[in-house]
Amino acid sequence: MTGSGQSIAGESVVDRMDPRVKIASTVALGLFTFQAGGVDACLISLLLFAVMRAARLEFTRLLQAVRPLAWFAGLFFLLHLFFTDGTALWSLPPLHIRITREGLFQGAMVVWQFAALVLCGAILSMTTRPSDLIGGLEKLLTPFKYLGLPTREIAMMTAMALRFVPTMRDEFNRIRTAQAARGADLEAGGLLRRAKIAVSMSVPLLISAFRRADELAEAMEARGYHRGPRSALRELRLEGRDFAAMGFMLIVMAVLAISRVYVKP
Repeated sequence: MTGSGQSIAGESVVDRMDPRVKIASTVALGLFTFQAGGVDACLISLLLFAVMRAARLEFTRLLQAVRPLAWFAGLFFLLHLFFTDGTALWSLPPLHIRITREGLFQGAMVVWQFAALVLCGAILSMTTRPSDLIGGLEKLLTPFKYLGLPTREIAMMTAMALRFVPTMRDEFNRIRTAQAARGADLEAGGLLRRAKIAVSMSVPLLISAFRRADELAEAMEARGYHRGPRSALRELRLEGRDFAAMGFMLIVMAVLAISRVYVKP
């Protein structure tokens, strides 16, 4: 794995798993994350930690994937903290401000959901080659092909979007470092100044994104890319570890579903 989160060949059991199993497991886990309560959050967190260890991923690299969304998660946390009705833990009557126990819990859950969803996507992208990701998505979308949907093109666009996330993050860090080297103070100032700084950084970032998109289009044309059916260099086949992973995930999903019914959040 590279520091930017881009995938290269790995030797862990998660790297060698069929991409269809990893994609389906990621989607299922993401759906349960949206509905998770306190007990479910603990179970999903333990599962993510176990997968991270099995994939031999460094926590610092996964943390880099979560950091860009820290501001959004913090904003939602504050909104829940101050605007959720419930049992007051602290209040400031003159300003009509109060913190409730329910708001604290819901805000913490929103932050956890953000982190869990991003970690799921990061683990998938770090342990799956782009070509395998495209092949896996295409196979999973095969039933929709009979409805006239361009499944291969959808799989290609999805894989490229996932691939460009770490690339654009690296580009953002490069622009930020370049502006700091020119003497720009990116941390000081009020909200208006920070908004101006964000605009000054977004313009070169958009230019870089369009430039990279043009380079990618030219590279695909040079390699003779065209729409339509094509063969694969490596055919996907389910092996013993894949069936074991599917069985394990079915058990996990069943436990999460039962906990939603019988365990009070």
